[in-house]
Amino acid sequence: MKPRYLALSALALLLAPAAPGSEPVRDLGQGLAYYRVHELPEDQPNRIAAHPGPCVLDLRYAKADEASAATLRAWVMFNATPRTPIFVIENGATGASLRAALTGNGPVGLILLGPESAKVSPDITVSVSPADDRRGYDALEKGATLESLLTDYPDKPRIDEAYLEKEHISDSEAPEVPTDKAKANTPVDLLLQKAVQLHRGLLALKRL
Repeated sequence: MKPRYLALSALALLLAPAAPGSEPVRDLGQGLAYYRVHELPEDQPNRIAAHPGPCVLDLRYAKADEASAATLRAWVMFNATPRTPIFVIENGATGASLRAALTGNGPVGLILLGPESAKVSPDITVSVSPADDRRGYDALEKGATLESLLTDYPDKPRIDEAYLEKEHISDSEAPEVPTDKAKANTPVDLLLQKAVQLHRGLLALKRL
């Protein structure tokens, strides 16, 4: 079977009706969508499969069997492009099948983010402890707004050296970074924040 036929077959599976309990797509602003997966195949991102555009796919603490992980990988590979990047977030608690299916150093358009951990080899690393990562993740589950989790000025573009190298962007093209920070009453989700910052940086550079 040809690779594109396989990808289209996987896409058709993802367009099936949403399973009960599936979470809706959340809006991160400026054309960026957010989808959080808890368990596959129940939480396949079918609601954004047709025209996902730039999106964040949060796989922290997610579980999946190998077949479901392979289907998700096909969806990501089919949709991720330089103009429609997919920022995948993983951590050490992401299911082994998902970590094996989506790894760093993938094609341009697929950007894997994760904490500094021996279990994860992302394109972009974020310095965050497992405890703080969990608090930031759980805050949304407990009713915090996305805005409250991104209080450190997510609309200000911040692009690190690893991403500049991956996207072949020179240092001179990178926008300036503010140094002040806002104080938050809820935990900041540092990994989600970094994904949003990368997206905003690409917008500022007119790459999207």
